[in-house]
Amino acid sequence: MNKLDDLIRFYENLTVTDVARFGEFYGADAYFKDPFNEVRGLPAIQRVFTHMFRQVAEPRFHIDERIVGDNGAMLVWSFHYRMTRMGGGGNQVMHGVTHLRFDAEGRVIHHRDYWDAAEELYMKLPAIGCPHARHAAHDRRLGNRGAAGAGCCPIHSWPVSAIAFFRHTQT
Repeated sequence: MNKLDDLIRFYENLTVTDVARFGEFYGADAYFKDPFNEVRGLPAIQRVFTHMFRQVAEPRFHIDERIVGDNGAMLVWSFHYRMTRMGGGGNQVMHGVTHLRFDAEGRVIHHRDYWDAAEELYMKLPAIGCPHARHAAHDRRLGNRGAAGAGCCPIHSWPVSAIAFFRHTQT
């Protein structure tokens, strides 16, 4: 097994107690960025993931595809979870891609997540996502021809409280 295989297995089996093991895979000064967080250093990255476990139930990553290059990789993933707050809800899935860069020892020094917060998160939250956005007739009436979620009603907005809910703030 190589280090990327070990990292993928780590993510696919990640539990709240495993957050302490990030140092096995990440450099001490690693950089992490997603749509809600931008942090540097192992303790800060661990806080982001600890926060994730407080916000969602049964989080589980599945790596669907990998593209490997010199000193880096792209991972296409799906993230399965249930909301524990903001109305709870059933099982949810978010899709995204992670860009990783590795140091000479194979530890992650750069982790950048790319996923569409509007499509993958906001539109799925109760009382935040437009309840009409998935109805083509409603979208046509508003003159929107884009993907589901792109035609959200002007009266439905994404409150700052939702962003604060998912963003881990430094303490």
